[in-house]
Amino acid sequence: MTTEKKLALLEEILEIDEGTLKTDMALDDIEEYDSLARLSVIVMMEDTFGVKLSADTVRGFEKVSDILEQMK
Repeated sequence: MTTEKKLALLEEILEIDEGTLKTDMALDDIEEYDSLARLSVIVMMEDTFGVKLSADTVRGFEKVSDILEQMK
């Protein structure tokens, strides 16, 4: 999956406009990235990529690229 498709998937989860996210954006700067969004990331990772993430791992993410790196 391309980086663009991964970003589009995250944008869908966060319910933000397509093309909004950039890989180097800090997650703290994204208003929509809240506790519910973190849960959605955990579910999406397992359902779509078969990757199980702990809540502690997701809380440790600082940039959009940290999430993208887990999408394998």
